[in-house]
Amino acid sequence: MAVSKPKGKLFVVSAPSGSGKTTLCNRILGDKLGLIRSVSCTTRPPRDGETDGVDYHFVSEKRFRTMIARRQFLEYEENFGHFYGTPRKGVERWLKKGIGVILNIDVKGAMKVRKAYPRSSVLIFILPPSIKVLKERLHLRKSDSAHTISRRLKLAQIEMSYRTRYDYRVVNDKLDDAYKKLKAIIVSELKK
Repeated sequence: MAVSKPKGKLFVVSAPSGSGKTTLCNRILGDKLGLIRSVSCTTRPPRDGETDGVDYHFVSEKRFRTMIARRQFLEYEENFGHFYGTPRKGVERWLKKGIGVILNIDVKGAMKVRKAYPRSSVLIFILPPSIKVLKERLHLRKSDSAHTISRRLKLAQIEMSYRTRYDYRVVNDKLDDAYKKLKAIIVSELKK
């Protein structure tokens, strides 16, 4: 009798905007650990340098709402007037094949994933070294207005209150150190 392949793991990475989660996830994906990145859908317009289908699937609000009605999202949320969601089909297909998937999503989405996949989800929270550093990083990105940065900082306080609900926490003080910690967590979890 053939031994069935174990289901893959969902690595859910969350952090306040500007904490470096996307940079860290991209570095991990470049390490050839056999992980797939789930590309989220969003109704927000692309930022400079973002590519449709790579960074996000950029869709209209009408299409997004149709996808909600058809239950095509594993999770979705509205943030800052735009919708963000994780397409269900690809994630479930990869998990059934035993392939690990990285989800770069917010805390509310992470809690939904944990509830839907309690045994196969690994939640990792990326923390900034301080709110002051986070504010500096958001200003350096030059992609948001002062008003939006202020809103993001208020949301960061709420998001950081969720950190104790995560399996692991990594402080991104120095990118290389945070990357090594994140990689060690993922490698360890892949061996389980």
